[in-house]
Amino acid sequence: MEEKIGKEIEKVVGVPADVLDKTVSMSENFVKSKNVKKAGNYWRSLGPGLTTGASDDDPSGIATYSQTGAQYGFQLAWLATFTFPLMSIVQEMCARIGLVTGMGLAANIRLHFPRWVLYLTTALLFIANTVNIGANLGAMAKATQLIFPDVRFVTLVLGFALVGLALQIFVRYEKYAKYLKYLALILLSYVLVAFTVNMDWGLLLKSMVIPSITFSREQIILITAILGTTISPYLFFWQTSQEVEEKIFKGQSSIKLRQEHVSKKEIKLMRQDVWSGMFLSNIVMLFIIATTAATLHANGVTNIQTAADAAAALRPIAGEYTYILFALGIIGTGMLAIPVLAGSASYAMSESFGWKTGLYRKLKEANAFYGIIIISTLIGVAINFIGIDSIKALIYAAVVNGLVAPVILALIVIISMNKKVMGDHVNHPMVTFFGILITVIMAVVGLATIFFLFF
Repeated sequence: MEEKIGKEIEKVVGVPADVLDKTVSMSENFVKSKNVKKAGNYWRSLGPGLTTGASDDDPSGIATYSQTGAQYGFQLAWLATFTFPLMSIVQEMCARIGLVTGMGLAANIRLHFPRWVLYLTTALLFIANTVNIGANLGAMAKATQLIFPDVRFVTLVLGFALVGLALQIFVRYEKYAKYLKYLALILLSYVLVAFTVNMDWGLLLKSMVIPSITFSREQIILITAILGTTISPYLFFWQTSQEVEEKIFKGQSSIKLRQEHVSKKEIKLMRQDVWSGMFLSNIVMLFIIATTAATLHANGVTNIQTAADAAAALRPIAGEYTYILFALGIIGTGMLAIPVLAGSASYAMSESFGWKTGLYRKLKEANAFYGIIIISTLIGVAINFIGIDSIKALIYAAVVNGLVAPVILALIVIISMNKKVMGDHVNHPMVTFFGILITVIMAVVGLATIFFLFF
Protein backbone atom coordinates (compact mmCIF):
# COMPACT_ATOMS: atom_id res chain seq x y z
CA MET A 1 0.00 0.00 0.00
CA GLU A 2 2.77 2.43 1.01
CA GLU A 3 4.69 1.52 -2.17
CA LYS A 4 1.63 2.25 -4.31
CA ILE A 5 1.14 5.65 -2.61
CA GLY A 6 4.84 6.39 -3.15
CA LYS A 7 4.56 5.70 -6.89
CA GLU A 8 1.50 7.94 -7.17
CA ILE A 9 3.36 10.79 -5.44
CA GLU A 10 6.35 10.20 -7.74
CA LYS A 11 4.10 10.58 -10.82
CA VAL A 12 2.57 13.84 -9.55
CA VAL A 13 5.75 15.49 -8.23
CA GLY A 14 8.17 14.13 -10.82
CA VAL A 15 10.74 13.20 -8.20
CA PRO A 16 11.66 9.63 -7.16
CA ALA A 17 9.85 8.62 -3.96
CA ASP A 18 13.05 7.71 -2.06
CA VAL A 19 14.61 11.10 -2.91
CA LEU A 20 11.42 12.85 -1.85
CA ASP A 21 11.41 10.93 1.46
CA LYS A 22 15.00 11.95 2.15
CA THR A 23 14.22 15.57 1.27
CA VAL A 24 11.20 15.65 3.59
CA SER A 25 13.23 14.02 6.37
CA MET A 26 16.06 16.54 5.95
CA SER A 27 13.56 19.42 5.93
CA GLU A 28 11.93 18.16 9.12
CA ASN A 29 15.31 17.87 10.82
CA PHE A 30 16.24 21.37 9.63
CA VAL A 31 12.98 22.84 10.93
CA LYS A 32 13.39 21.05 14.23
CA SER A 33 16.98 22.18 14.67
CA LYS A 34 16.07 25.72 13.62
CA ASN A 35 13.19 25.83 16.09
CA VAL A 36 15.39 24.44 18.83
CA LYS A 37 18.02 27.07 18.07
CA LYS A 38 15.39 29.84 18.12
CA ALA A 39 14.01 28.56 21.40
CA GLY A 40 17.51 28.41 22.85
CA ASN A 41 18.29 31.98 21.75
CA TYR A 42 14.98 33.18 23.18
CA TRP A 43 15.62 31.47 26.52
CA ARG A 44 19.13 32.95 26.73
CA SER A 45 17.72 36.43 26.05
CA LEU A 46 15.48 36.23 29.12
CA GLY A 47 16.77 37.58 32.41
CA PRO A 48 15.57 40.15 34.96
CA GLY A 49 12.13 40.49 33.33
CA LEU A 50 11.44 36.75 33.61
CA THR A 51 12.51 36.47 37.25
CA THR A 52 10.66 39.66 38.20
CA GLY A 53 7.44 38.43 36.61
CA ALA A 54 7.80 34.96 38.14
CA SER A 55 8.47 36.35 41.62
CA ASP A 56 5.15 38.19 41.42
CA ASP A 57 3.33 34.85 41.80
CA ASP A 58 4.57 34.30 45.35
CA PRO A 59 2.66 32.22 47.96
CA SER A 60 0.75 35.29 49.18
CA GLY A 61 -0.25 36.00 45.58
CA ILE A 62 -1.26 32.36 45.11
CA ALA A 63 -3.45 32.64 48.22
CA THR A 64 -5.07 35.80 46.83
CA TYR A 65 -5.74 34.25 43.41
CA SER A 66 -6.99 31.02 45.01
CA GLN A 67 -9.44 32.97 47.17
CA THR A 68 -10.58 34.85 44.07
CA GLY A 69 -11.42 31.64 42.21
CA ALA A 70 -12.91 29.90 45.24
CA GLN A 71 -15.13 32.82 46.25
CA TYR A 72 -16.23 34.20 42.89
CA GLY A 73 -15.62 31.42 40.39
CA PHE A 74 -14.62 32.68 36.94
CA GLN A 75 -16.13 36.16 37.50
CA LEU A 76 -12.82 38.00 38.08
CA ALA A 77 -10.70 36.06 35.53
CA TRP A 78 -10.73 39.20 33.34
CA LEU A 79 -8.32 40.84 35.82
CA ALA A 80 -5.49 38.65 34.48
CA THR A 81 -6.15 40.01 30.97
CA PHE A 82 -6.53 43.54 32.31
CA THR A 83 -3.34 43.64 34.39
CA PHE A 84 -1.02 42.08 31.80
CA PRO A 85 -0.45 45.14 29.54
CA LEU A 86 -0.53 47.57 32.49
CA MET A 87 2.00 45.58 34.48
CA SER A 88 4.23 45.14 31.42
CA ILE A 89 4.24 48.88 30.66
CA VAL A 90 5.21 49.72 34.26
CA GLN A 91 8.01 47.15 34.39
CA GLU A 92 9.30 48.24 30.99
CA MET A 93 9.56 51.84 32.24
CA CYS A 94 11.47 50.62 35.30
CA ALA A 95 13.83 48.51 33.19
CA ARG A 96 14.45 51.40 30.79
CA ILE A 97 15.28 53.71 33.71
CA GLY A 98 17.84 51.18 34.96
CA LEU A 99 19.41 50.68 31.53
CA VAL A 100 19.62 54.35 30.57
CA THR A 101 20.64 55.92 33.90
CA GLY A 102 22.82 53.01 35.06
CA MET A 103 21.29 53.37 38.55
CA GLY A 104 18.53 51.78 40.59
CA LEU A 105 15.10 53.35 41.09
CA ALA A 106 15.76 54.65 44.60
CA ALA A 107 19.01 56.28 43.43
CA ASN A 108 17.08 58.07 40.69
CA ILE A 109 14.36 59.22 43.10
CA ARG A 110 17.11 60.46 45.42
CA LEU A 111 18.52 62.62 42.61
CA HIS A 112 15.29 64.13 41.32
CA PHE A 113 12.84 64.40 44.24
CA PRO A 114 12.73 65.60 47.87
CA ARG A 115 14.36 63.25 50.35
CA TRP A 116 11.21 62.88 52.48
CA VAL A 117 9.40 61.31 49.52
CA LEU A 118 12.21 58.79 49.11
CA TYR A 119 12.47 57.94 52.81
CA LEU A 120 8.70 57.55 53.25
CA THR A 121 8.25 55.26 50.24
CA THR A 122 11.32 53.23 51.20
CA ALA A 123 10.07 52.74 54.77
CA LEU A 124 6.62 51.65 53.57
CA LEU A 125 8.21 49.29 51.02
CA PHE A 126 10.36 47.70 53.74
CA ILE A 127 7.32 47.12 55.97
CA ALA A 128 5.17 45.64 53.20
CA ASN A 129 7.99 43.41 51.90
CA THR A 130 8.86 42.11 55.37
CA VAL A 131 5.24 41.17 56.09
CA ASN A 132 5.10 39.38 52.74
CA ILE A 133 8.33 37.51 53.53
CA GLY A 134 6.82 36.30 56.81
CA ALA A 135 3.59 35.17 55.15
CA ASN A 136 5.51 33.42 52.35
CA LEU A 137 7.80 31.54 54.75
CA GLY A 138 4.76 30.34 56.69
CA ALA A 139 2.96 29.26 53.52
CA MET A 140 6.02 27.37 52.25
CA ALA A 141 6.39 25.55 55.58
CA LYS A 142 2.72 24.54 55.65
CA ALA A 143 2.84 23.41 52.01
CA THR A 144 5.88 21.24 52.80
CA GLN A 145 4.04 19.73 55.77
CA LEU A 146 1.26 18.68 53.42
CA ILE A 147 3.78 16.40 51.67
CA PHE A 148 6.03 15.67 54.68
CA PRO A 149 3.75 16.02 57.74
CA ASP A 150 6.39 14.85 60.25
CA VAL A 151 8.72 17.82 59.66
CA ARG A 152 8.27 20.55 62.29
CA PHE A 153 6.93 23.96 61.23
CA VAL A 154 9.70 25.89 63.00
CA THR A 155 12.39 23.77 61.33
CA LEU A 156 10.94 24.46 57.88
CA VAL A 157 10.54 28.22 58.39
CA LEU A 158 14.11 28.58 59.64
CA GLY A 159 15.43 26.23 56.95
CA PHE A 160 13.81 28.13 54.07
CA ALA A 161 14.99 31.46 55.51
CA LEU A 162 18.59 30.27 55.90
CA VAL A 163 18.71 28.75 52.40
CA GLY A 164 17.39 31.99 50.90
CA LEU A 165 19.97 34.07 52.79
CA ALA A 166 22.84 31.75 51.90
CA LEU A 167 22.02 31.90 48.19
CA GLN A 168 21.91 35.70 48.16
CA ILE A 169 25.01 36.24 50.28
CA PHE A 170 27.41 33.48 49.24
CA VAL A 171 26.51 32.49 45.66
CA ARG A 172 28.08 34.48 42.81
CA TYR A 173 25.58 36.76 41.05
CA GLU A 174 25.71 35.05 37.63
CA LYS A 175 24.97 31.66 39.22
CA TYR A 176 22.32 33.13 41.47
CA ALA A 177 20.60 34.81 38.49
CA LYS A 178 20.55 31.47 36.62
CA TYR A 179 19.07 29.77 39.69
CA LEU A 180 16.24 32.31 39.78
CA LYS A 181 15.69 31.98 36.04
CA TYR A 182 15.32 28.19 36.09
CA LEU A 183 13.27 28.27 39.29
CA ALA A 184 10.73 30.41 37.42
CA LEU A 185 9.80 27.28 35.45
CA ILE A 186 8.10 25.90 38.60
CA LEU A 187 5.20 28.22 37.74
CA LEU A 188 4.31 25.94 34.84
CA SER A 189 3.00 23.48 37.44
CA TYR A 190 -0.05 25.73 37.81
CA VAL A 191 -0.67 25.59 34.08
CA LEU A 192 -0.46 21.78 34.20
CA VAL A 193 -2.87 21.68 37.14
CA ALA A 194 -5.58 23.39 35.05
CA PHE A 195 -5.49 20.53 32.53
CA THR A 196 -5.99 17.88 35.21
CA VAL A 197 -9.41 19.16 36.32
CA ASN A 198 -12.83 19.42 34.71
CA MET A 199 -12.57 22.92 33.21
CA ASP A 200 -15.31 24.85 31.40
CA TRP A 201 -12.96 26.43 28.85
CA GLY A 202 -15.76 28.31 27.08
CA LEU A 203 -16.87 30.05 30.28
CA LEU A 204 -13.24 30.80 31.18
CA LEU A 205 -12.60 32.42 27.79
CA LYS A 206 -15.76 34.49 28.11
CA SER A 207 -14.80 35.61 31.63
CA MET A 208 -11.33 36.62 30.40
CA VAL A 209 -12.69 39.16 27.88
CA ILE A 210 -15.94 40.40 29.46
CA PRO A 211 -15.36 42.34 32.72
CA SER A 212 -17.74 41.66 35.59
CA ILE A 213 -17.68 43.22 39.04
CA THR A 214 -19.87 43.30 42.13
CA PHE A 215 -19.43 46.54 44.00
CA SER A 216 -19.39 44.90 47.41
CA ARG A 217 -16.99 45.63 50.26
CA GLU A 218 -15.44 42.13 50.09
CA GLN A 219 -14.88 42.19 46.35
CA ILE A 220 -13.37 45.70 46.30
CA ILE A 221 -10.89 44.67 49.04
CA LEU A 222 -10.05 41.49 47.12
CA ILE A 223 -9.52 43.40 43.86
CA THR A 224 -7.18 45.76 45.71
CA ALA A 225 -5.27 42.78 47.06
CA ILE A 226 -5.01 41.38 43.50
CA LEU A 227 -3.72 44.68 42.12
CA GLY A 228 -1.43 45.12 45.13
CA THR A 229 0.11 41.68 44.72
CA THR A 230 0.29 41.95 40.89
CA ILE A 231 1.45 45.55 40.28
CA SER A 232 3.56 45.65 43.42
CA PRO A 233 6.18 48.24 44.46
CA TYR A 234 8.89 45.68 45.18
CA LEU A 235 8.84 44.66 41.51
CA PHE A 236 9.62 48.25 40.46
CA PHE A 237 12.80 48.43 42.55
CA TRP A 238 13.96 44.88 41.76
CA GLN A 239 13.51 45.25 37.98
CA THR A 240 15.48 48.50 37.82
CA SER A 241 18.32 47.26 40.01
CA GLN A 242 18.60 43.92 38.20
CA GLU A 243 19.04 45.69 34.87
CA VAL A 244 21.95 47.57 36.46
CA GLU A 245 23.39 44.33 37.90
CA GLU A 246 23.24 42.71 34.46
CA LYS A 247 25.26 45.58 32.95
CA ILE A 248 27.82 45.36 35.75
CA PHE A 249 28.11 41.61 35.14
CA LYS A 250 28.89 42.42 31.48
CA GLY A 251 31.83 44.60 32.58
CA GLN A 252 30.21 48.07 32.72
CA SER A 253 31.35 48.80 36.27
CA SER A 254 30.93 52.60 36.40
CA ILE A 255 27.70 54.61 36.09
CA LYS A 256 29.20 56.66 33.26
CA LEU A 257 30.15 53.53 31.32
CA ARG A 258 26.66 52.07 31.77
CA GLN A 259 25.06 55.31 30.54
CA GLU A 260 27.25 55.37 27.42
CA HIS A 261 26.35 51.85 26.29
CA VAL A 262 22.60 51.71 25.63
CA SER A 263 21.83 50.34 22.19
CA LYS A 264 18.50 49.90 20.42
CA LYS A 265 19.14 46.15 20.40
CA GLU A 266 19.56 46.20 24.18
CA ILE A 267 16.25 48.05 24.59
CA LYS A 268 14.55 45.58 22.24
CA LEU A 269 15.86 42.56 24.16
CA MET A 270 14.84 44.16 27.45
CA ARG A 271 11.31 44.72 26.13
CA GLN A 272 11.08 41.09 25.01
CA ASP A 273 12.34 39.93 28.41
CA VAL A 274 9.93 42.12 30.40
CA TRP A 275 6.81 41.31 28.39
CA SER A 276 7.66 37.59 28.49
CA GLY A 277 8.06 37.69 32.27
CA MET A 278 4.80 39.59 32.79
CA PHE A 279 2.98 37.21 30.43
CA LEU A 280 4.17 34.26 32.52
CA SER A 281 3.06 36.02 35.70
CA ASN A 282 -0.43 36.78 34.40
CA ILE A 283 -1.02 33.44 32.68
CA VAL A 284 -0.21 31.69 35.98
CA MET A 285 -2.55 34.08 37.81
CA LEU A 286 -5.28 33.18 35.31
CA PHE A 287 -4.77 29.42 35.67
CA ILE A 288 -4.78 29.57 39.48
CA ILE A 289 -8.09 31.47 39.44
CA ALA A 290 -9.49 29.07 36.82
CA THR A 291 -8.38 25.91 38.65
CA THR A 292 -9.81 26.96 42.01
CA ALA A 293 -13.00 28.18 40.32
CA ALA A 294 -13.49 24.86 38.50
CA THR A 295 -12.80 22.79 41.62
CA LEU A 296 -13.26 24.60 44.93
CA HIS A 297 -15.99 27.07 43.92
CA ALA A 298 -17.82 24.40 41.95
CA ASN A 299 -17.88 22.19 45.07
CA GLY A 300 -18.94 24.90 47.52
CA VAL A 301 -15.49 25.64 49.01
CA THR A 302 -15.47 29.45 49.00
CA ASN A 303 -13.12 30.50 51.81
CA ILE A 304 -9.34 30.04 51.45
CA GLN A 305 -7.06 31.54 54.09
CA THR A 306 -3.64 30.49 52.77
CA ALA A 307 -2.06 28.94 49.68
CA ALA A 308 -1.57 25.74 51.70
CA ASP A 309 -5.32 25.72 52.46
CA ALA A 310 -5.98 25.84 48.73
CA ALA A 311 -3.67 22.87 48.10
CA ALA A 312 -5.25 20.87 50.93
CA ALA A 313 -8.77 21.66 49.71
CA LEU A 314 -7.88 20.47 46.20
CA ARG A 315 -6.83 17.01 47.41
CA PRO A 316 -10.27 15.38 47.90
CA ILE A 317 -11.75 17.22 44.91
CA ALA A 318 -9.06 17.17 42.20
CA GLY A 319 -6.92 14.26 43.31
CA GLU A 320 -3.39 13.54 44.57
CA TYR A 321 -1.53 14.67 41.43
CA THR A 322 -3.15 18.13 41.37
CA TYR A 323 -2.66 18.51 45.12
CA ILE A 324 1.08 17.71 44.95
CA LEU A 325 1.66 20.00 41.95
CA PHE A 326 -0.09 22.87 43.74
CA ALA A 327 1.93 22.31 46.93
CA LEU A 328 5.25 22.10 45.06
CA GLY A 329 4.38 25.33 43.27
CA ILE A 330 3.97 27.12 46.61
CA ILE A 331 7.41 25.96 47.79
CA GLY A 332 9.14 26.82 44.50
CA THR A 333 7.58 30.26 44.10
CA GLY A 334 8.42 31.09 47.70
CA MET A 335 12.08 30.24 47.11
CA LEU A 336 12.00 32.59 44.13
CA ALA A 337 10.02 35.43 45.72
CA ILE A 338 11.61 35.77 49.17
CA PRO A 339 15.06 36.79 47.83
CA VAL A 340 13.34 39.28 45.50
CA LEU A 341 11.29 40.78 48.36
CA ALA A 342 14.29 41.08 50.68
CA GLY A 343 16.59 42.20 47.87
CA SER A 344 14.29 44.93 46.56
CA ALA A 345 13.86 46.38 50.07
CA SER A 346 17.64 46.40 50.49
CA TYR A 347 18.25 48.01 47.08
CA ALA A 348 15.77 50.77 47.94
CA MET A 349 17.11 51.45 51.42
CA SER A 350 20.80 51.20 50.49
CA GLU A 351 20.40 53.52 47.49
CA SER A 352 18.40 55.95 49.65
CA PHE A 353 21.30 56.35 52.07
CA GLY A 354 24.07 56.07 49.48
CA TRP A 355 25.38 52.72 50.72
CA LYS A 356 27.20 50.25 48.47
CA THR A 357 24.66 47.99 46.80
CA GLY A 358 24.58 44.91 44.61
CA LEU A 359 24.38 41.15 44.77
CA TYR A 360 27.55 41.08 42.68
CA ARG A 361 29.44 42.43 45.72
CA LYS A 362 30.79 40.21 48.49
CA LEU A 363 29.47 40.46 52.04
CA LYS A 364 32.49 42.38 53.31
CA GLU A 365 32.12 44.92 50.48
CA ALA A 366 28.46 45.75 51.18
CA ASN A 367 27.74 45.05 54.85
CA ALA A 368 24.77 47.42 55.06
CA PHE A 369 23.16 46.09 51.86
CA TYR A 370 23.31 42.47 53.02
CA GLY A 371 22.45 43.56 56.56
CA ILE A 372 19.06 44.88 55.37
CA ILE A 373 18.41 41.57 53.57
CA ILE A 374 19.21 39.63 56.76
CA ILE A 375 17.12 41.91 59.01
CA SER A 376 14.12 41.82 56.68
CA THR A 377 14.26 38.01 56.46
CA LEU A 378 14.67 37.52 60.22
CA ILE A 379 11.72 39.79 60.99
CA GLY A 380 9.74 37.75 58.45
CA VAL A 381 10.71 34.60 60.38
CA ALA A 382 9.65 36.21 63.67
CA ILE A 383 6.19 37.12 62.30
CA ASN A 384 5.41 33.38 62.23
CA PHE A 385 6.06 32.98 65.96
CA ILE A 386 4.83 36.15 67.72
CA GLY A 387 1.10 35.65 67.24
CA ILE A 388 0.53 37.98 64.29
CA ASP A 389 -2.31 36.79 62.05
CA SER A 390 -0.53 36.36 58.70
CA ILE A 391 -3.74 36.77 56.70
CA LYS A 392 -4.62 40.07 58.39
CA ALA A 393 -0.99 41.13 58.01
CA LEU A 394 -1.20 40.44 54.27
CA ILE A 395 -4.38 42.50 53.97
CA TYR A 396 -2.69 45.42 55.68
CA ALA A 397 0.41 44.90 53.52
CA ALA A 398 -1.88 45.15 50.49
CA VAL A 399 -3.23 48.41 51.89
CA VAL A 400 0.34 49.69 52.33
CA ASN A 401 1.07 48.68 48.74
CA GLY A 402 -2.14 50.42 47.69
CA LEU A 403 -0.86 53.59 49.33
CA VAL A 404 2.75 53.50 48.19
CA ALA A 405 2.31 52.06 44.66
CA PRO A 406 0.58 55.14 43.15
CA VAL A 407 3.24 57.44 44.64
CA ILE A 408 6.12 55.38 43.23
CA LEU A 409 4.29 54.93 39.91
CA ALA A 410 3.95 58.69 39.61
CA LEU A 411 7.70 59.09 40.23
CA ILE A 412 8.48 56.39 37.63
CA VAL A 413 6.33 58.11 35.00
CA ILE A 414 7.91 61.52 35.71
CA ILE A 415 11.47 60.14 35.48
CA SER A 416 10.85 58.06 32.34
CA MET A 417 9.20 60.96 30.47
CA ASN A 418 12.02 63.39 31.34
CA LYS A 419 14.17 63.86 28.23
CA LYS A 420 17.06 65.29 30.28
CA VAL A 421 17.25 62.01 32.19
CA MET A 422 16.26 59.50 29.49
CA GLY A 423 17.58 61.16 26.31
CA ASP A 424 16.48 59.31 23.16
CA HIS A 425 14.86 56.59 25.28
CA VAL A 426 12.21 58.86 26.78
CA ASN A 427 8.63 57.52 27.04
CA HIS A 428 6.43 57.35 23.97
CA PRO A 429 3.33 59.54 24.64
CA MET A 430 1.11 56.43 24.73
CA VAL A 431 3.36 54.84 27.37
CA THR A 432 3.07 58.00 29.47
CA PHE A 433 -0.73 57.93 29.05
CA PHE A 434 -0.99 54.34 30.24
CA GLY A 435 1.47 55.03 33.05
CA ILE A 436 -0.78 57.84 34.32
CA LEU A 437 -3.84 55.60 33.87
CA ILE A 438 -2.29 52.84 36.00
CA THR A 439 -1.33 55.38 38.67
CA VAL A 440 -4.88 56.72 38.85
CA ILE A 441 -6.41 53.22 38.98
CA MET A 442 -4.08 52.14 41.79
CA ALA A 443 -4.79 55.34 43.74
CA VAL A 444 -8.58 55.01 43.42
CA VAL A 445 -8.60 51.33 44.37
CA GLY A 446 -6.22 51.94 47.29
CA LEU A 447 -8.40 54.75 48.66
CA ALA A 448 -11.54 52.62 48.21
CA THR A 449 -9.98 49.81 50.25
CA ILE A 450 -8.95 52.17 53.03
CA PHE A 451 -12.52 53.49 53.11
CA PHE A 452 -14.06 49.99 53.29
CA LEU A 453 -11.59 48.81 55.94
CA PHE A 454 -11.72 51.75 58.31
CA PHE A 455 -15.04 53.55 57.75
